[in-house]
Amino acid sequence: MAWDTFAFSSSALRSLRLQQELLEQEERRRALARDRAPRRVLPELPRPRCCQDPAVHNALYSGDLQRVKSIFRDESSANMVMEMGIEELVWAPEQGLWVLSPRRQQTSALRIVCARGFVACAWLLLLRGAAVDAVVGDRAPLHDSVAAPAPDCTQLLLDFGANPNVLSGDGCAPLHLCTAPHSLRCAELLLAHGARVGLETRERQLTPLHVAARQGLAAHVELYLHHGADASCRSRQGETPLNAACAAAEHRDAAKRYGPVCERLLAAGADPSAAGRKHHAPLHNACANGQAWLVRLLLCHGADPTAANCAGDTPMDCALRAVEEYQDQRPEDTIALLLDHGAGPVHPKMLKFCCRHPPALEVVLNTYDCIPPAKDWVDAVPPELWEEHREFYTSAVRMAGEPRRLQHLARCALRRSLGPRCHDAVSALALPPALRRYLRLPLQGLIS
Repeated sequence: MAWDTFAFSSSALRSLRLQQELLEQEERRRALARDRAPRRVLPELPRPRCCQDPAVHNALYSGDLQRVKSIFRDESSANMVMEMGIEELVWAPEQGLWVLSPRRQQTSALRIVCARGFVACAWLLLLRGAAVDAVVGDRAPLHDSVAAPAPDCTQLLLDFGANPNVLSGDGCAPLHLCTAPHSLRCAELLLAHGARVGLETRERQLTPLHVAARQGLAAHVELYLHHGADASCRSRQGETPLNAACAAAEHRDAAKRYGPVCERLLAAGADPSAAGRKHHAPLHNACANGQAWLVRLLLCHGADPTAANCAGDTPMDCALRAVEEYQDQRPEDTIALLLDHGAGPVHPKMLKFCCRHPPALEVVLNTYDCIPPAKDWVDAVPPELWEEHREFYTSAVRMAGEPRRLQHLARCALRRSLGPRCHDAVSALALPPALRRYLRLPLQGLIS
């Protein structure tokens, strides 16, 4: 639209024309400056050569020093990217099954030989100019040597100046990959060459102490603590190394592997009540895994048996839910320990979780002054189990809602008055041994 269709004054028109001329002049100046500016040509970085030759790969994987010497003659060849095709199982939702899918995998010659402990081949490649810290395929050679573990290759790489804190593609340092018992020497070498014992992974913020605790590596835990690792450090989700160890202690023989780890962490100041993910404390994990020895250890160090997680579950709730899965690990011992350290009687609705293991059900029922109705659990008992333990189940159903013996009521009253001190105080009471055993809720095979 033309300017003269509006009622502009002559001064306003002059101002608009002047402003337009100034804008056009500034645009011409900028265009001239761009034309005169020297053009900077960035140097084109040489792309690493790729090798897909299976014969070269085989020479590296077999550690054939003579063939490696004949193939890798200079820096260019020593830094070639080894590319190979692999097939992996992936889930195909449209077909509803697992299928093999081809994938290209990249690595380096130095990574291959270090992962297999071929020191002579690694030494040759380094002399021919292989980059000691090159991250190819998301890992550096040092990651592979410690994960193997191959201490001699680790020593060689560090002697050639490898960075002990080099990060992999997923943000892990070499210390995070010392996950095998015989990787202790690699961890010692890394720390001696300046590895940071408190370095965290990129995503989950796990320290090497978290990793060692979860793997049950007592010697590694001792080593890291000796080098200043913090026993109370937390991951992104708030997990401490003690949380990690207690969560991983699942198997029947876990005491041998994780016992020294947990004892050392507690001695170093780890908080036995430090809640992590979902407010799960170490005691919740120990109870959920049916580890009575660990429950005893944590309670002796002051863990709270009444603490609730974000779902409102106490350690006793976790112990009861684990009864059926860990029947062979005497879950009744875990329940008795919690009761001796101040855990109260459970809600009757929880009885269904322990009713298939008579010893656990007996311990729980003996915490009541008056046994609740059996309707909450009786239907969950399989007929064959009922027949096998007929005397016990019949007595439990018969006593529901009935007054207990005076002796039992006195036991309940005394245990309530002792509270969390019950575990230590009972043995100090001036009572006959038989009465002290009775206060411990011994198993009798029936409810009376």
